[in-house]
Order: sequence, then structure tokens, then C-alpha cells
Amino acid sequence: MKGLYFQQSSPGEEISFVFQERENLPDIKDNYVKLQVKACALSWINTKLLSEMKLEKEFFPVGREIAGVVLEVGSKVSFFHPDDEVVGILPLDSEESGVCEIVRIHEHYLVHKPEKVTWAEAAGVIRDGIRSYTALHSLSHLSPGKSVLIMDGASAFGTIAIQLAHHRGAKVISTAYSLEDKQYLERLRPAIGLKQPLVVRVIDVSNGKVDVAESCLEETGGIGVDIILDAGVRLYSKDDEPALKLHLLPHKHDIITLLGVGGHWITTEENLQLDPPDSHCLFLKGATVSFLNDEVWNLSNVQQGKYLCTHLKRCNGEAIIWCFQTSFG
Repeated sequence: MKGLYFQQSSPGEEISFVFQERENLPDIKDNYVKLQVKACALSWINTKLLSEMKLEKEFFPVGREIAGVVLEVGSKVSFFHPDDEVVGILPLDSEESGVCEIVRIHEHYLVHKPEKVTWAEAAGVIRDGIRSYTALHSLSHLSPGKSVLIMDGASAFGTIAIQLAHHRGAKVISTAYSLEDKQYLERLRPAIGLKQPLVVRVIDVSNGKVDVAESCLEETGGIGVDIILDAGVRLYSKDDEPALKLHLLPHKHDIITLLGVGGHWITTEENLQLDPPDSHCLFLKGATVSFLNDEVWNLSNVQQGKYLCTHLKRCNGEAIIWCFQTSFG
């Protein structure tokens, strides 16, 4: 069998992709599962993170979000049986490429696939579904009646986050980076036939003239937003930021301004820098800042595997199935 791998000789050089012949899989033992891959999603490869975690090697497997059928299970596998349909994410240090006919994977990285969801949909949605669930339920403790600002709501991550937030009874506000994104967000409706949109207000920031903080405070009656999921923020003045980021991303001061008392700011900005005045303002509001790391379940092996499994199963039992079904009809 062949698998897809990428090769990068040194940092900064162009990445090349190659198919490599793989040896036959070893016998399945203990908690491992042999899986026939039906679909695999190709997500962004974070070479910087691989370097920081000392996972650099000549060839690195491509394709980690997979969906397929269980062929064989190890003696200690408790969650799955042969012929089960499953979906999951290969760990960051896996030697297996998802772009392959058969893979070997620990059961903690898999969950049962909802019956009505296609293979491609399951593999394509699982990563952003887990990120959204982690941000809204684990990091910000979303509850009915809360107001949520989701930056770049037309992105894959943003679209799922909007559905999850609405499903939990939250009031959703979103930003759009283009007219097409704005129209897309305004057309979002629940699949159960209700007429009201999923997003109560779409803020078009494409022309750089709209004040996000002012718009959110207006929508919330000056109280501020309870939960914010950003898609990156500006940290410095206009003279120090790349031109392309200026009109799309809000400044960190805008985020702090529009955050309500006791609010939660979930950021994807890994190099977020808060000055003492920023921290003091957050202190006065009793607000919190949490970091959404895409690879949080890969920072250790077995225990983080159990963490992912727990989250996958909670999502499977609650809102991710709903997201699957509403996203794809």
C-alpha cells in the first residue's frame, strides 16, 4: 500500500509531496484498531509546531482527519467492533498517512460516525467541529441567553461555531470579510424550518470603515458581549502591522472594549501580548482569556488521547450530529 507524505529538506524550503510504499501493518494488539479509510480531509500542515515539538523528520504523513470502517480490533478495544463506521483524527506524531487504504490507529482517537452523515462530510467537519466545541463548551462554558461574537463566521470553523452557539440558545453576532460572506451568513437558517436567521447581526468589515466594538455594544445595549471567538487580532499600531491585516482583524483593544463583565475571550492568536493596562481592564471586568490550540489533544500521548475521545463522544452525543445534519441537510 502507498501513503502520501510531505518532504521538507530544511525550514523555509518548498514542500514536496510524495507517495511512499508502506510496509504491511503489524498485527493489531491491545487498544489499536485496523481501519479501512473511506475519506480523508487534507488540512493545513503546521511545520512550525512540528519543529517546536521536535517531530521533524524527512518524511511526514499527510491527511489526519479520516472516516472509515473498522476491519479488526485489538484484544483490549472496548469502544468498537468490526464493521463499525467511525471518524477521527490521527495524532500529530502518527506514522500513518490518512491518504491510504488501511491505517492502524489507537481507539482513543476515534468515535462512531453518525449514520446519516457521508464519509466525506464526516472527515471534513470533524476537526473544526471539535475546535468549535472546545471553544464554546470547554473554554467559555456557553449557556442559553449568552451573546457570542464569532469572527469570520463564513469560515469552516466559524460556520460550525455559529450553529453550535445557536443550538445552545445563544445570541450570535458575526463579522464578514467580504460581501459574499455577509450574504452567506444572512442566509443561514436552521434546518428545522424556523424563519429567523442563525446570526442576529452580521458586521461587514471588508471596507475597513465599520467599528466592530461600536456595533457590538449597540447590539447588546452597551452591556458588551459575553463570549468572543476571534480569528486573529491586531496587536500593534497601523504603522507596525502588515497592510492586509489592517481592515480585516480587530485590534486587541477593541476586543477588550466590547467584552462584557465576566466575559470570555477565546483567541487563536498564539503570540497575544497584553500590556498592563489591558490586563487591568480585564481584571476590572472579571473577564478571562483562553487560547484555542488546534493541537491541544496532541500535547501528550495516552492521556490526551482520552481527552480527545471524551470530547468526540460528547460532541457525537450532543451537538456535532446536529451540526452534521443541519450543515449538509
